[in-house]
Amino acid sequence: MALSDFDRRLLQRCLAREPKSWEDFVDRFLGLVVHVVNHTAASRSLNLAEQDREDLTSEVFLSICQADFRVLRAFRGESSLATYLTALSRRVIVRHLQRRRAVPPPSDRVQSALSLDLNPEQRIADAEEVERLLAGLHGSEAEVVRLYHLEGKTYREISDRVGMPENSIGPTLSRARSKMRMRARS
Repeated sequence: MALSDFDRRLLQRCLAREPKSWEDFVDRFLGLVVHVVNHTAASRSLNLAEQDREDLTSEVFLSICQADFRVLRAFRGESSLATYLTALSRRVIVRHLQRRRAVPPPSDRVQSALSLDLNPEQRIADAEEVERLLAGLHGSEAEVVRLYHLEGKTYREISDRVGMPENSIGPTLSRARSKMRMRARS
């Protein structure tokens, strides 16, 4: 199936950064991306939590936005835009799932810092370790990690508190966790 006139105009509007073009693009293809997330997870026998599903969906849309819509600019129009986005989404999702699987779990000290069954001295030492790891993050990343992991806030609550779009919370957490793991190893 070839590129439809509607999708061609939508793509041109996005690349020209016309007002509301990105919102229209997301509205048009959100269902497709969510379907690809669900299908990819199911084909790998993974049960995704709703937040994981949202994170993966956000990762796809973030990858589309990166480098001034580089992947949209690379689209040659030889297939439908939906076909192109399906293949792109699947690659992004698989890459993200593989990275998630390849990253070792956080150090025992970080895990135990979040545990409540420690003696007071150990809890203080572990809290200091968590603070050391959080110190390696930029302000908003550290705040998002604190709110999500230490205070148990939802994505929406974090978004309201830090003024970050709700769909950016998951990717921010993923990047922050990676940085913390790297710092924990050193």
